[in-house]
Amino acid sequence: MNLNKQDWKEFKLEKLFTIRRGDRIVKDEDYFAIPPAPDYKYRVITASATNNSVDGVYNQTNCLGNCLISCGEANGMFTTWQDEPCWALDTVRIYTPIGFTLSRNQGLYLACCLTFNMYRFSYGRKAKPDNMYSLDINLPIQHHLDGTPVIDPKKEFSKDGYIPDWQFMENYIKSLHYKPLTTSRAHAPKKELNISKWKDFVVGDIFNIQYGINMELNACEPCNIYDQEAVAFVARTAENNGVSAFVKKEQGMLPQAAGTITCAGGGSVLSTFVQAHDFYSGRDLYLLNTKENLSVKTKLFLTTVLLKNQYRYSYGRQANKTLPTLLLKLPIQHHSDGTPVIDPEKKYSKEGYIPDWQFMEDYINSLPYSDKIK
Repeated sequence: MNLNKQDWKEFKLEKLFTIRRGDRIVKDEDYFAIPPAPDYKYRVITASATNNSVDGVYNQTNCLGNCLISCGEANGMFTTWQDEPCWALDTVRIYTPIGFTLSRNQGLYLACCLTFNMYRFSYGRKAKPDNMYSLDINLPIQHHLDGTPVIDPKKEFSKDGYIPDWQFMENYIKSLHYKPLTTSRAHAPKKELNISKWKDFVVGDIFNIQYGINMELNACEPCNIYDQEAVAFVARTAENNGVSAFVKKEQGMLPQAAGTITCAGGGSVLSTFVQAHDFYSGRDLYLLNTKENLSVKTKLFLTTVLLKNQYRYSYGRQANKTLPTLLLKLPIQHHSDGTPVIDPEKKYSKEGYIPDWQFMEDYINSLPYSDKIK
């Protein structure tokens, strides 16, 4: 389905929604990342632009769901559709339809339209309810068979009487190519992370580290992802698994192998990913290969631990020279009596501790949707 925006019309948010601020609760005091009890089952919605803005669970709700929630602070107007009852923090805005209901697909469509207006709230301008009510958004409108707009004499949705084309929004989302994501591990018991028993390891002792081939994206020939010669170009971005583009295979230039961990030494410092396909690497990118033949799931565990160290590289500090000596805390192998397994060759640490690779894989396997990881 095509988006012919020339026929769209402006609608003020005050005609479509009531907008209210959520309520303040405190993480790790009121709500938690891991449910402390069975009644902690309601998602907590924050001003985050990741994970559908979910930051934990709480045992109460202040929003009935089937509504739009947008950020008002750090990510102004980034908007999500929330299907279920949830708790919205005071840093977000809850949009409740006035006199009409939205289906999930219509809600997703409108969430994209609202998010498209993020640029209006850059440079520290906050998306407060008082300046959002007057905001205009462009939407498709209903037409008669002869192509003329349907006009509502009550002017319920706009001062000109235009009516949003809800069915078009529904059909457009349905036309997108995707399969519903399901998991057989939604209720699998999650393994506990007892970090107090983890030990320090040096990154250079866990991985064989080398620089990438330092290619320049501008010097490559771009191509479609479906081209037979397409190779992923991995750069220092924190998005899209580090892939900035797809380029044609260069004569005499072999790509790096799939399964390699890439880690940004500059740019989005320490953005770390497991590459699923062969790839070319851009500037200031480390290639990390594990000294053991580890599963993808174990590598994902390691990349997450690496990412947890991003705070060390704030305020412009690069990781170009310090990454090999960076300390990581990892779970270690134990004997049945609880004492640590000690490697006399001290391959991974000067104390002889050995990372517990099996625990890492088992932990990832305990997470919902881990059955989708190949």
